[in-house]
Parts: sequence; C-alpha cells; structure tokens
Amino acid sequence: MNKYHAALGLLVLTMLNGCGGGGGGGGGNSTDSNYGGPGTNTVSGTVMFKGAPMAGVTVTAFMTNSNSVFETTTTDANGNYSFKDIPSPAKGGVIPDVQFWPTKTGYAFYPSLSGTAATPLSNYQWNAPPQTWLANTGAAVTRAGYNGQFTNADGGPGMIFDVIDLQSNTGNNITGAGFTAYDGSNPLVSLPITGQTTSYAAGDDGALQKGVAASSTRFADNGDGTITDKLTGLIWLKNAGCLAPAFWANAVTEVNQLASGACGLSDGSSAGQWRMPNLIELESLIDVSASNPALSAANPFANVSNGIYWTSTTYYGGEGGSPNAWAIRLSDGRYMNDGFSNAKATASNAVWAVKGKGGGAVTLQATGAYVPFAANDDGSVRNGPALPWPRMRDNGNGTMTDTVTGLIWLKQANCINATWNGALAQIASLASGQCGLSDSSTAGQWRMPNRNEMQSLADRAQNNMADSFDTTFTGKTGIPTQPAAFSSFVGFQYYWTSSTNAANILEAWTVFSCDYGVYDQPKTNMGYALAVR
Repeated sequence: MNKYHAALGLLVLTMLNGCGGGGGGGGGNSTDSNYGGPGTNTVSGTVMFKGAPMAGVTVTAFMTNSNSVFETTTTDANGNYSFKDIPSPAKGGVIPDVQFWPTKTGYAFYPSLSGTAATPLSNYQWNAPPQTWLANTGAAVTRAGYNGQFTNADGGPGMIFDVIDLQSNTGNNITGAGFTAYDGSNPLVSLPITGQTTSYAAGDDGALQKGVAASSTRFADNGDGTITDKLTGLIWLKNAGCLAPAFWANAVTEVNQLASGACGLSDGSSAGQWRMPNLIELESLIDVSASNPALSAANPFANVSNGIYWTSTTYYGGEGGSPNAWAIRLSDGRYMNDGFSNAKATASNAVWAVKGKGGGAVTLQATGAYVPFAANDDGSVRNGPALPWPRMRDNGNGTMTDTVTGLIWLKQANCINATWNGALAQIASLASGQCGLSDSSTAGQWRMPNRNEMQSLADRAQNNMADSFDTTFTGKTGIPTQPAAFSSFVGFQYYWTSSTNAANILEAWTVFSCDYGVYDQPKTNMGYALAVR
C-alpha cells in the first residue's frame, strides 16, 4: 500500500496509505511536462544465472510518480538489457523515481548494483520515520511494496518486489544494474539442524534430524569475552547478562555503544561494531532439545537468562513502523508477540549482542525486513542473503520449490489437518495422487517440516503470511500477475512442525499462519501441516 508523494525532490513511501492511481500502459513517458521534456538518462545491466548470462528475461521500468509502467525490455543472448530516454526533472520540478525488476517464468531474481552514476550513491538511504528518501539523486537496491498495483478476490495485500530504485536526476546514467536468477537448484542458504536428537514419533524431527549438523565443538571461546559460533560464523558476547534489560530503543542503543573494555571484552572492538541480533540470528542459538535455557548444553555462554530477549527485527506494521518487536523467551525458545512482552516502549527485556556477517558451515538468510527504525537494527543491517522475488517456483505438479533453500513443498496447504501424531502419519503415507500431487512421489518421501524448515518460509516484511501465501495477485496493466505460493493456506491456524517442545514433551512447536511466530501447542490439538522433501 505504498504511495509516493513528490515534493522538493523527496519521495515519501508509506505502506499505510493506498497506492493512489492504477497501473498505466507500457511505453516511454519522456515528454511528460512534469519531467521537463524528453529524457536523457540511461540504465543498463546484465541478468545472470549460475554464472552465465540469461536471455529472454523481461525487465520492467516502473514510474512510481505516476504509478505506471514506463517501458519494458528483454535481455539479449548475452543477458544484457538497457533503457534510454528516462525522464529527468524539469527545473525546480519533482525528481522521477523509477524502479526496475526482472521476470521470467520459473525463476526468482535479486538485484545487484555495481555500476556508476554521475553523482555519488552515498547517503541514499531510508531516513527515520516518516521514512523519506534522503538523497535526490542516485540509485539503490531495495524492496518496494506494490500493493496498489494488484487486484485480488479476497482483498489481501499486494506484493513486495526486489528492485533497483533510480532517483532520476539530470545526468544519472546507471550501468551495472544487474540481477541474479534462482530456481531452487542454486539455493542461497542451507538450514542447520534444530538440535533435537530424541524421537517422540516416527518421522519426527528427532528421528530424521534434517539439516546441517553442528560440530561437537560448535562454540569457540576466544578468550577475549567473545564466543564464535562455528555453525553460523557469528561472534557473540560471552556474558549474555551483562547488558541491562531495557526498552527496545534503549536496548539497541546500549548494544551499539558496546566496546572493548566493557562486559569483559578485550577484543579491540569499538562502538558501532556490535548489534542486537535479528530474529533469525537469535533463533540460530535455540536448541530445541534443551530448556532452561533452550541452548546446547555444551554452550560456553555466561549468565544466560531464562527470560525474554529482544531481537532487532520490528514486528510488521507497515513502513510507518510498529509498536512491537520480535522477542524470544530463552527458557524454551517460544516467540513472544502478545503486545505486552514485546512492546517496544514498555517491555523491559534482556539484551544480547552479536557481530559479524557469518561465514560458518551454514548461511543464515535475511529476515526480509528492509526499513530501519533504529541505528543498526534489522532493517538497517539486513544481514544474510536477501529473499529473491518471486520466491516460490510452481512445479506444475502440486509442488513448490523454494528458491531460497531448495526445499520442495506440498502446494495444497489445507490437505493435512490432524493431531500432531496423526499429521506425521498422514505425511508419511503421502504420495502422488493425493493432496493434488502428480509428481510421482511415493510414500516415505515426504516429511513434516522441522522448526527451522517451517520458519525458513517467513518474510518479515509481510503483514500476514497466510494471506501472502494464499493470494493470487492479479496485476494491473503492465504489472505481472503473481500466483499464490500455496493453495488454501489457512489463516489464524497453527501449523505443526516435527519438533517437540523440550520444556513439555506433550507439546510440539507450531507456526501461527498469520504472524509466523513459533508457539507451543499440545500434540493432541488439531492443526494443519505442510509437507516437505
């Protein structure tokens, strides 16, 4: 639901208002009087797939000022594309804002900007609320909401594209505006095991232990107040209780000011190098076989609280912000989102610190958050491989391939509805001919996703995962239609994972379909389940 307001060269983007105006037709708008006559700016780049140029990719240039397609083109045999005559502003007029994205059936894409512009690209960033673009020239890679550019039967949300955003001031000629394609055969990440080793039913997490295993010496004490997690490559503050519990904004500031000499640190670190972990980073420490705290028994951390720890990931509330942030209870690993224990302004939660970008046995994906609300928060740092668009590949046989992880998912999301044990049994016998499958799969090839696998589907820039998964976004003129990722994904329901809650083995971890938080539910409850392989 974004709307661009152009004034004095600043374009304000807010997802809380209607997009304003429908999509226009293709073709250049270079003579529009708002932009000062024929345009002279050019944009060019290359689309690559597995290191080779990719031909036949449609690239769209969308004028956000008028909510219309400026022009489309197709990559040539060398994967190259180009646009010319992109408008620039009239004297004293508004600056055209043009966003570029590629599409090709069966592929997801993410942009890379390595080219040059006539003016520096520094300072091109989100400001603090009300979220204005600071620079009036240059280009940047970002995500952008296109909610107003779609219609759908249930009135659900729109889409978030990965785009190269150009502030088309005079003389901004951009080269190297590239994109990389993914189809699931070149996944961006691999998922770690959850840590569960005890099996409570055939086919559960403890029985299969899917994911990259941690070594017996996962954590290395560096002797300087820091711990390196060799599974993820992240470096953590050893003393998990040194930083004082605080409201969210104060907690972010507290971590940003952390430096060598404080909290037992002698690592030479300076203020600004540490940050509060995002939701996926804090989740990576959770060992679902453990409780009080839910960390591996072999962990070398000190003063770990069983209470609630903040993450730097804001709970979705649109680009205008949210009063809440995601938090995890370390006694058992439960996500907190009750509006009280995760309220930024009133909840005083524990604070941990992390630094580094990864480089371990697994690579943690980005959460999807892209708007910053505090220095060094998730929307500012965006650590991890970003989520490409459109993420899911429909295989046309009742299955979907996730281009981020390479996992193959059952498309029909309401076919399995049973108790935890019942759902495990149904998935174990799942085969082609059932649940819309025509993939020649046989019984025993499918499994219930474990906690890490189920969580990997989340995109923290979406306001309702169930709606986003289950909606066909029918594009208006010039905007491609985006089919539903899953069919019949049920809202306001708990979806089972195969991971048991170690704090109460009569419960299993579930993912709530709307906010995609991880919550414990009795195994005797009825719940839906996806299947994965």
